[in-house]
Amino acid sequence: MTLFHYSMIGIAAAAVSVAVCLFRGEPPAGTVETSEITGVKASTKQTGTSAGVTFSKAGYDITRLSPQRIDELAKKLTPEEADIILARGTERAFCGNLLDNKKDGVYLCRLCELPLFGSDAKFNSGTGWPSFFKPYAPGHVATVVDRSHGMIRDEIVCARCTAHLGHVFEDGPKPTGLRFCLNSASLTFVEKGQELPDSAKPIPTQTAYFAGGCFWGVEDRFQQLPGVIDVVSGYMGGRTENPTYRDICYKDTGHAETVKILFDPARITYRQLLERFFRFHDPTTLNRQGPDVGDQYRSAIFTADDAQAQTAASFISEQQQTDRFKSRKIVTQVKSVQEAGKFYEAEEYHQDYHLKNGGHCALPEE
Repeated sequence: MTLFHYSMIGIAAAAVSVAVCLFRGEPPAGTVETSEITGVKASTKQTGTSAGVTFSKAGYDITRLSPQRIDELAKKLTPEEADIILARGTERAFCGNLLDNKKDGVYLCRLCELPLFGSDAKFNSGTGWPSFFKPYAPGHVATVVDRSHGMIRDEIVCARCTAHLGHVFEDGPKPTGLRFCLNSASLTFVEKGQELPDSAKPIPTQTAYFAGGCFWGVEDRFQQLPGVIDVVSGYMGGRTENPTYRDICYKDTGHAETVKILFDPARITYRQLLERFFRFHDPTTLNRQGPDVGDQYRSAIFTADDAQAQTAASFISEQQQTDRFKSRKIVTQVKSVQEAGKFYEAEEYHQDYHLKNGGHCALPEE
């Protein structure tokens, strides 16, 4: 018996014939295990985990739902929807009610209401099914190997509830080259301007910016903190637009290697981030961290609002009086985001550097 066996959700209509616009896929061989599900063509880490909760980089809770919760949600499905979403059925071409939908909005998972695709990524593939060239956010759509019907395909499922959505193919338009082929019955459309259900909203998050030397190590250390959802390496506090790594190293742009942190204030406070930041680097060395010398390696805090500015100023003042720093001046620069200017994301090879390469520049012992 599979996880989604109809007897578990009490849908008596499963035994009757399905609608004209539906044909059945082969039933799942068994429960879809976590290890079988992967991110779609992922080149970087797509999720973060904090205290047992998995977040997407867009700030959505995508923790895998329990079988009990899935069964509960499945009670709202019609027999046709259940046959597609739970038993991996497929609508016949040109039958889905969202195929020709051209309104602006977001397409949610019909089962758990996680945002899966946006109207800005929808295109007419001519195949007869709603088609998209990218998901709403990295980590929201996952893939499972599908060996049914004598073929090997990439089945796409909702990352949060494993609802069957359709398949993904490598014949889509630029920039991704992907075609996510969806069943309309797997989706719920919410037009732009309409209120999203609570389960379709991201968790309340805040953003922080810290510069403390080589961003490879600083990024890695922050990524390990419970409550931190995402960390991006980049450049901030300089004078030029769209700087490259080579620019900040050789052209005196004034940018600092900076990490942008998306965090859940309910799990980790801004002050706690400051506390860890001062353990991750030496705030008393001017334009230098260890062997890395130059203003791009300076210690800096770029505050997102007045509350952060006040907390940072108070924290530095307190630290200056401690035994650790009373004989050494803290030289950490504090500027508002408005003063510092735009944060520019660094090149792809700098992102998740430690995760990809297993090492980074040396940092002080905590």
